[in-house]
Amino acid sequence: MKVVVKIVWLCVFFQFAFKADAQRYLTDLDTSIFNRDTVSRVVKRFENLYVSGYMQPQFQAAQRKGTPAYGGNSFQEFSDNRFMLRRARIKFDYVVPGKIGDFPAALFTFQFEATERDVNIRDVYVRVFEPKEKNLSLTAGLFSRPYGFEVNLSSSFRETPERGRMSQLLMPSERDLGIMATYESQNESRKNPQLKFDIGLFNGQGKSGPAEFDSYKDLISRLRLKPVDFGKNKDFSIGAGLSLLYGGWAQATKYKYEMGQQNGLFVFMVDSSLDNIGDKAPRQYYGADVQFIKTHGWGKTEIRGEYWRGIQPGTESTTENPGELPIEPTYIRHFDGAFFYFLQNIINDKWQLMLKYDWYDPNTDISKTDIGKTGSNLSLTDVRYDTYGMGFTRYFTNKLKVLVYYDIVRNEKTSLSGFTSDVKDNIFTCRVQMMF
Repeated sequence: MKVVVKIVWLCVFFQFAFKADAQRYLTDLDTSIFNRDTVSRVVKRFENLYVSGYMQPQFQAAQRKGTPAYGGNSFQEFSDNRFMLRRARIKFDYVVPGKIGDFPAALFTFQFEATERDVNIRDVYVRVFEPKEKNLSLTAGLFSRPYGFEVNLSSSFRETPERGRMSQLLMPSERDLGIMATYESQNESRKNPQLKFDIGLFNGQGKSGPAEFDSYKDLISRLRLKPVDFGKNKDFSIGAGLSLLYGGWAQATKYKYEMGQQNGLFVFMVDSSLDNIGDKAPRQYYGADVQFIKTHGWGKTEIRGEYWRGIQPGTESTTENPGELPIEPTYIRHFDGAFFYFLQNIINDKWQLMLKYDWYDPNTDISKTDIGKTGSNLSLTDVRYDTYGMGFTRYFTNKLKVLVYYDIVRNEKTSLSGFTSDVKDNIFTCRVQMMF
């Protein structure tokens, strides 16, 4: 028995020691699993098992006690600073060998997360490849939704501590249960441009709920232009993408509220038809993103932009995508939001400056002066937020980095009590990230 345990630990050691860089995009194939170790395998039965992971311990300080936070949960009532383990994940990839070269016939992936709060599953899925050209694949299980650039950028590679407010509310946990078809050319010698197309059906509630709560499914797709190189020295590249989500969830009551005008005010107008019970509340997103990268002697400069707009069902108190069927009246809102990144290496590629701006406007049919007016039934849920972030990262190795970051959060000034001026909810973060 002891001999078997030692052999297993040796296998794990070799996988850790010679594993290539981790997966950058959540819906992409981790091509590092094709790299063969430079040492002999210890036990053949483990030769197609790959292990990777990362850990993110951090310290945060907020402007006031009990600050609401989008990243690691809100601060407790009497706390304005904390140590926490933001993420600690381990991922297992098992490759079913194919007949041609090193390209697999199928890939099984399991990813788990353990923090001081809980232990949970992040990914459990299988990806099967069309056997001849390998350009087509089918993925089934719990995996990332193929929507947008920021949602799909892995937390281990993302330069800022967290995704934007809109991402976290509309795409909580980034994952969902479903099935997805992908087209992506595997011919590395093929000339630009190269496209990748994902399309899938998903339950809709993601990981935030215990089970599917209605019969409606979300259709999600993304068309991605992989980075195209330009310039004499191929030192400038452009990538882009278009995303679509078309779905919704069942209404549990007959009360549906939509925006309209009454006595010169923009208010929620109620529709109380019995036909609303069980009917679909529309959830529709449209997104576009673009990335510009310029490489130079001391690293690179990168600019990213991403914009979403659409329709989001919710309740009076939240626009977050629900994990369980809301038993409250349904509120239909038109929204928009965006994310902008400016990334610049300084001195060399070991130092990086990050600037980020994002906004989320949950109700584009109104202006800030409408919220809180006498006779208005608008609430804090309809308030727009703009977030400005700045930080620095020091990359010690490709496996270890330290970042410091400051989020400046600005809310609309309304007539609502407590929101007539900007609420103090800025947050400082210092994080260490270790990968293997």
